[in-house]
Amino acid sequence: MSPIRMQRIESAMRVVLEYVAAFNRHDAMLVMSYLSDDCVYQDAVPAPDGDVFSGKEALSRYFRGLFEKVPCVHIEIEDIFGFGPRCILRLRYEWTDEAGIKRHVRMLDVFKVEHEKIREVLSYMKG
Repeated sequence: MSPIRMQRIESAMRVVLEYVAAFNRHDAMLVMSYLSDDCVYQDAVPAPDGDVFSGKEALSRYFRGLFEKVPCVHIEIEDIFGFGPRCILRLRYEWTDEAGIKRHVRMLDVFKVEHEKIREVLSYMKG
């Protein structure tokens, strides 16, 4: 593999790891700093296709609302790997429900990273 291709893979993975760290701190503004202005986020819910959010304004509302509604949400990374501008994240999505019970689902997020920004996120959930 060429050094330039390896650098693209490492760069995409670094951006995704930093995005996850910001997510786990529930810092919506920092999360948004990792997204491109035209980012498209396809959520895993509702089934079967998930909601789609496009652009920073819609995504900012989405993340602020998520962190307010589910203050204990956390991503536990199980595996991460990259292919050029694509980065695949296998994760455990954890939260505490309204009754105080800890819950989780296993997920896979596929990221497209361009120019050090996340341009697309496709989320898939193990049901």
